[in-house]
Amino acid sequence: MPVIECDVDAARDQLATAGVDIAEGNTDHERWRATHGGATAVAYDDKVVVQGENTAALEAMLRGDEGGRVHVYFDGASRGNPGPASVGYVLVDDGGIVAEGGETIGRATNNQAEYAALVKALEVATDYGFDEVHVRGDSELIVKQVRGEWDTNDPDLREQRVRVRELLMNFENWQLEHVPREINDRADQLANDALDDA
Repeated sequence: MPVIECDVDAARDQLATAGVDIAEGNTDHERWRATHGGATAVAYDDKVVVQGENTAALEAMLRGDEGGRVHVYFDGASRGNPGPASVGYVLVDDGGIVAEGGETIGRATNNQAEYAALVKALEVATDYGFDEVHVRGDSELIVKQVRGEWDTNDPDLREQRVRVRELLMNFENWQLEHVPREINDRADQLANDALDDA
């Protein structure tokens, strides 16, 4: 649950300008509440607490994030290939970890899970409003297919590649590189933890 220390009156004005619905607080301690995209921001005297699903857009508005660069790590996992599958992602900027997560995605091959992880990571980076992404993953196949160096013969993977390219076009600048597994270990851990917890 993100906590943003800020001038809550200025934050309220910022959200109102962005068209976010704002209401009075529910208790004596709450200054106001704002709801946007499945998330709720609750203001107290000197901080705003964001909760719910898909908090990224609301957090970005409150932090005043306008663009910036983020490093994105992604990894997919499949037990059985195809089998139960999951995704993991980590977004890191100059201040540290911006967001991370892992979730199951049903039954998929390892390559399908890798693409799903990349899609999820790029969607989160888009929600946060970054305008530059440096993406890193340990799947050479996915990286080279997205960059256009290798063909994509599988129809499902071809469809996923199109989705990834559409998401990348949301950013002013992007890079995608293949890295060794040890550099991608946090995203890998999050994907495997999601499978373990399922």
